[in-house]
Amino acid sequence: MENLKYTEILQLNKALVGTIQSKPYEIGVLSNVTVNSFEEVLEYSCRLNQIEPKVEIGNFDNIVQDSVVLKNKDLIIIFYDVLNIVDQISEFFEDLEEEKYNNLKNKLFTEIDIIFENLSNTASVIFNSFSSAYYNNNNVQVSKIETFVKELNAYLEQKKTNNVSIVNIDKLFAHIGFKQSIDYRFYHSSKAPYTFAFFKNYVAAIKTVFLRNTGKLKKAIIFDCDNTLWKGVIGEDGIEGIDMSPTSKSGKFYHLVQRIAVFLSKRGVIVGLCSKNNDQDVLDVLRNHKDMILKEEHIVIKKVNWVDKASNLRAIASELNIGIDSLVFVDDSNFEINLIKEQVPEILTIQVPTAISDYPDLILKNIYTYFNSVLNSDDAKKTELYKQQFERENSKTAFNSIEGYLASLEIQLTVVKNDKVHMQRIAQLTQKTNQFNLTTYRYTESQVDHFMADKKHEVYAMFVKDKFGDIGLTGVCIAKEDEKDPKNVILDSLLMSCRIIGRNIEFVFVSHIIKDLANKGYQTLTADYIPTKKNAQVEGFYDKVGLSLIENIDVTKKHYSLNIANFEPKKVDYIKINTELV
Repeated sequence: MENLKYTEILQLNKALVGTIQSKPYEIGVLSNVTVNSFEEVLEYSCRLNQIEPKVEIGNFDNIVQDSVVLKNKDLIIIFYDVLNIVDQISEFFEDLEEEKYNNLKNKLFTEIDIIFENLSNTASVIFNSFSSAYYNNNNVQVSKIETFVKELNAYLEQKKTNNVSIVNIDKLFAHIGFKQSIDYRFYHSSKAPYTFAFFKNYVAAIKTVFLRNTGKLKKAIIFDCDNTLWKGVIGEDGIEGIDMSPTSKSGKFYHLVQRIAVFLSKRGVIVGLCSKNNDQDVLDVLRNHKDMILKEEHIVIKKVNWVDKASNLRAIASELNIGIDSLVFVDDSNFEINLIKEQVPEILTIQVPTAISDYPDLILKNIYTYFNSVLNSDDAKKTELYKQQFERENSKTAFNSIEGYLASLEIQLTVVKNDKVHMQRIAQLTQKTNQFNLTTYRYTESQVDHFMADKKHEVYAMFVKDKFGDIGLTGVCIAKEDEKDPKNVILDSLLMSCRIIGRNIEFVFVSHIIKDLANKGYQTLTADYIPTKKNAQVEGFYDKVGLSLIENIDVTKKHYSLNIANFEPKKVDYIKINTELV
């Protein structure tokens, strides 16, 4: 998108309209300046990532009022520009008397308070920081406008809630250049200061927010080896002939990419290899090359063979039990990159640039966009968890029956309720879980916090461990009281990580939830199954649990009910519950 013209984006965006079959992602834009071309750039970026946007631009310079009107959107983006604020003052800002300065500042503080209060239950809010870059500031002395902006931004940081992301607008100006970002001519003629180039870069900067909120972030990065993790070809140059030295002219860039890969592995990103090579040659490099810092301990999965890479990448996704669109593939070969684009277009590909000095920055740019940047305890041990999972799979061969194998695992569950310590992980699971997810509703941390504080909601989290190790928080259920019938409870969300599918854990989890809801006095329960491209395996789950199908709405939804007094839990003797619900 970076090199596309406005007319090209208009045409491409128009061609994508109606091609994405998903619930619209509703975005509201609040602004005190004109943002004409922003809508099309935002829409196009969403559709490129298989998100169907529904964008509504608020009234010009009506941010406080529109923060009430548009508060129920999935995402609110706020352009509150200092240019227009200062222009509404009749006198020169640097000559502003102290009393008028403080009155203006306090007025804006109050408006920020009102905006944040109005949007406190909005799923996600992006607020652009204030900037003084529009003004010719003294490079030695601090100007009054600089002090004003600094105070506003400090107040923003102080008052923002956990559903608010602050975009540092000055960083964007620095990235593409201020003169390429702002057009004073259009600002003075129509209050439209931002250029088309700025909007393209702005949307690229906030992309990670709407990707995260809609469950579109990636889970794994898979590297080729030759001329990707090191300079040279191991099969031709030998272990002594390849270069990834931190002190050599070219090797230092491969060394830095390896450091980035190690960093990712520690933050819960699956790191793997897919290379046309002899497996033993690559193992020799991993184990014995003095400059190789990416080791076996950091690598979850590898396919080093002479099979085509499209087939290998499909196999990697299958063995990891994640969607093929969760992969990012890095390779130096134009042939291999084009092969993947043609045969597996769902995979995001990154080609090693010709100018090798650009390579680390290219990797980082994509990481910041497509991977989760917030680390939690489950993410930190993700590499080890996947290796434990491969041990579990390998141990199956020792048993004649699946029941015998499952009993041997010594599975233990702990279920907690409304525990705010785990809000971040719970939100993350709703955003990224696809296969075992009955409704696939995506929630932010702020929304989970709201559910936990609301007496008419219950948020259950399940922790799993077995003889191979602690798998962590891997199951979530959100239940809410029916507004029309206080004796009925609705299972809004029920989901489990792919790491624990196939062990009958889901039946024990649901049974304990239903028991707890019965203890709270609920008499009936209703639940929906909403089909997606990825959750077909749970289509009949509620039937197996014992709920009754009461309505099948075309192919869009199955609606179930249960008389809780008649519920008979499925008996699974080999799974132990450590604690009662808290």
